[in-house]
This record gives sequence, structure tokens and C-alpha cells, in this order.
Amino acid sequence: MEQETLGQDAIGHVKEANGLITEVNQSPAISNTTVDGSNSTPFLHPTTNSHPAPPKTLTPDQEAKYASLLSTVQSWTALPTSSTTSTASKQPLSDSERLWLTRECLLRYLRASKWNESHATARLQATLVWRREFNLESHTADYISEENETGKQVIFGYDTEGRPCLYLNPHKQNTKGREKQMQHLVFMLERCIDLIPPGQETLAILVDFKQSRKGENPSVAQGRQTLSILQNHYPERLGNACVKNVPWIVWGFFKLINPFIDPLTREKMKFDVDMRKVVPPEQLMQIYGGDVDFDYEHGVYWPALNILADERRREIRQRWESAGSKIGESEKYLKGVGGSTGGSGEALEDGKAGSAVM
Repeated sequence: MEQETLGQDAIGHVKEANGLITEVNQSPAISNTTVDGSNSTPFLHPTTNSHPAPPKTLTPDQEAKYASLLSTVQSWTALPTSSTTSTASKQPLSDSERLWLTRECLLRYLRASKWNESHATARLQATLVWRREFNLESHTADYISEENETGKQVIFGYDTEGRPCLYLNPHKQNTKGREKQMQHLVFMLERCIDLIPPGQETLAILVDFKQSRKGENPSVAQGRQTLSILQNHYPERLGNACVKNVPWIVWGFFKLINPFIDPLTREKMKFDVDMRKVVPPEQLMQIYGGDVDFDYEHGVYWPALNILADERRREIRQRWESAGSKIGESEKYLKGVGGSTGGSGEALEDGKAGSAVM
């Protein structure tokens, strides 16, 4: 007997009589296709052979800590607008902040805090306050555009585990203002997250110093700030960091910042590896050893990237609202796979309760 349905919305969701919200009419992703079919715009999906590593099942103790953290976070009504003073005013959590507090987000902070619930709670609050102070949501594509006019950062293709690849090209540095350069980096990290496929939570960073000159490389202060942002506010988001053609002066830079690199982050850094083993050649730029003759055209690439990212965010927001706008929603569901958790902390897939995964 078919399950009774209560209607379908504009993005292919059906609400069953039992309250479960599921995806329907999902067409398979076509790999190796870019936004406009050219080599100048982002790929839409990973290759068919690129898959995330299987997730690990949570232990009963970890499940209990997650459930407790979820309950704590669901109780939040307002948070400070600044971290610089104990008398900072508070503002209610916005819908975008509640949406950001997904099930997987809470688990990432728990893992980064070595499953210490109080530390994870403090870190989550610190990141939400930082996002407010950084004015992250006000940095539009138009505002950031000038920073990327030369293509010094490009999101292009996916690695062998389905991570979106962020290429950093120091030799194309075109600005001097450190504050806006950091805003640019965060903007691109956020766009990578928009494009992460279901089942994957991390991104890959690829850097080639071959053509860079001394004045184009980041300063120690920039390096420390970048590490601080990645480690404190994007924990468990870096899956790969591959660096090529490191000149002696940059080796010196890495030695200076090495004490500030978290051991888990350090493990993910790889130097002078065969990039074709990290990224499928059919989605890897030629200058990195791949088969794609990518030519950056700002007027083509920039709007294509941001229209694609905007569309992915819109779909996520619609799914979140369709499921009740709950803190603790499943990222897999939000990205179009499986059922909604309804903020309960229990994963539901194919209409059945599933094991929590890390």
C-alpha cells in the first residue's frame, strides 16, 4: 500500500501522513558538466567516481553528548553582538543563524573540542558572535568582486572524495588591503560550503607558488589570521590542503606559523604531491597537472559562481523551512538526500530511523 502524501512543494518535497518530509523526483547528477558547458565556469558536481569516505557511527556516549549539546543550543534565544565587552548588547538568533546550527555543525564542533560539551558550546557561541562582528552576511558578491578580478581565488572542480576545490593563486594578488583580503577569503570559503555535495562536509585547498614573487605572498600576520579563522570558525571543514612549488622564502613562512597550526590541520597539509591523484584530471586545471584548459574570465566566472551558489542556498533554505525551520536539521536532507531530522538529532533516511554518524 502506498504511503498517503499531503502535498508536494516547488522543490520536490513530499510530506507524508506520518509527518516525514522526503525528496522525490530526484534526477541523477551529471558529472563533469560546468555551469555553461565551457571551461570558464565552475563544475556542477563531482565526477561519478568521486565519493566521500564512509562516515563513522557514533558511540552511545557521543550520541548522548550530541543530544545534550543540541538541547543546549535549542534553548538559545539571543547572543551578544560583540566579543569585545562584557556589556555588549544581545540580539535574537536570526533564521540564517538557526539554519547554520545543523546537526553536522554541532558534531563538527564536538569533534574539534574532543567531545567536551562545554568547550563545544563556548566555541559555537564564539563563532556566531564572530560571524556577527565580521559582518559576514553583508559581504555580497558585488562588494567582493574587485578582490577576485584577477582570479587569485577560484572554486573549480572536486577532489576524489567530492570536496570542492579552492585554488589560491598568490601570483595574481591585485590588492593591498588586508581586511578586505580576509573578507574575500571567508567569502570564498562560504561559497565552497554552498557547493559541498551531500555526504561530504569538507573542502580542498590547492596552492601553487610557482609564479609568485616576494611581495605577493601572505605575511606572517595574514597567515596567523587565516589559521585562526579556519581553526576556530571552520573546524573540521578542511579536508585537504595541497601546496606546490614552495620557494625557500615561503618555507620560512611556514616555519614561522607552524607553532600556530593545530596538529589536525597540519596532518591535512601535503606538499608537492601529484595533484592528479588528489583531483580527477578531468576536473583539474592544466597548470596543476590536469586536463582542463581553464582560463579565468572575471565577467564570465564570477556571476556563474555566485548564481550557482545563490541557487544552492535558496534550495537549502526552502528545504529547511519546509521541514519546520528547526535547529539541528540534517545537512544531507538540506542538500537533497534523505529525510528531515526535524531538529530531533536522529537521522531519518528512506523513511526509517538511521544511526547517527560522525
